[in-house]
Amino acid sequence: MTGTKTHFDPETAPCGKKSGGERLVDDDGYGLVIRDQFFDCGCRRIRHEYHDGSIHLSAIRHDGKRVKDAFQADHGS
Repeated sequence: MTGTKTHFDPETAPCGKKSGGERLVDDDGYGLVIRDQFFDCGCRRIRHEYHDGSIHLSAIRHDGKRVKDAFQADHGS
């Protein structure tokens, strides 16, 4: 898998605050793509795309609580 880590400018984190951070993208070239955002405030946003086309999305605040975002998981249907 090839991975890249890049800095991103402040945007709205799962806690609602504006925060910058790092974006990690891993891609195996066969359909598995992992995109994680690590915010400076401690929040995290996760998007995993699997070989079968399903997608897992989640957001976690800096206090460890899951956030229900406006998006819903797409399971390839």
